[in-house]
Amino acid sequence: MDGQGRHVREVCIVGAGAMGCLFAARMSLAGSNVTLVDVDSRRLETIASMGLELHDDDGIRLARPLACIAKDVAGPVDILVLFTKGTHSAAAIRSMAHVAHRNLSVLTLQNGIGNAELLASAFGADRVLMGTAHVPADLSPPNRVSSHGHLEVHLGPMTPVGFERARATTALLFAAGFNPVMAANVGAVIWEKLAFNAALNALAMVTGSTNGAMNNAPALRIAHAIVDEATAVAHARGLELSAQDIKLAVNRAVADHAAHKASMLQDREAGRTTEIEFINGAIVRSAENLGIPTPVTATMADLVRVIEAARG
Repeated sequence: MDGQGRHVREVCIVGAGAMGCLFAARMSLAGSNVTLVDVDSRRLETIASMGLELHDDDGIRLARPLACIAKDVAGPVDILVLFTKGTHSAAAIRSMAHVAHRNLSVLTLQNGIGNAELLASAFGADRVLMGTAHVPADLSPPNRVSSHGHLEVHLGPMTPVGFERARATTALLFAAGFNPVMAANVGAVIWEKLAFNAALNALAMVTGSTNGAMNNAPALRIAHAIVDEATAVAHARGLELSAQDIKLAVNRAVADHAAHKASMLQDREAGRTTEIEFINGAIVRSAENLGIPTPVTATMADLVRVIEAARG
């Protein structure tokens, strides 16, 4: 139930990428009424006609969420989940303004920082839930979404007023098998993942390297320096996180997931704009406001911008 004692069942997920499709499939199979929103009409037509074929540790199952463009969502919506890239968040939020009502909750599990603030500006901070998703997901044509291994989501309310909304959403995600955790300090959790992504994503994009190709001393020196800088900024913001723990996670990622391509590298190969401004760029801007130097993080962000500008 939400903070008003209502059962939360009407779910709208914006962004039909791998993560959006995985959450849509699992939540639909768990009994929620799910609508999946995207701007790609061909993808929506495929999902509407064929459903989503979920391949996970439980086998193969077919989910049947609704699929449509934003303006066709009629409501009511209990929870709006944003899974677009940060570069598209503002437009996506504007497109969903018509579903706002007093009982609506909005959730972002996107990479980087700044998305929760955009949601708060549109819907009010008391409605906003935010967190991180440690969830493997791959999308293959035409309608296959794959996810194997452990799933875990950490979330919390943007303000104390949103506690009951967070609890209701946690129950919904638990039913869908996402092993949700209500984070006592969700800001620190988000910055931990931010530091991890900043350490590997830009480096992978600039060098064209898979995780395994970065499992060497020079690459790890750069990655660890970014972790140190991001952690210093987080500490100055009053957030407690361990640089050593994040560095160990970076080391595990390059050793255990050698073939994986970081999302910014995938963006470069596909000719898409990266989320550099929501990850490394966001750390640098926060550091500048606090008077903290972040030379390695800033340099990596500039190198990504140079590559994007050269591509045109």
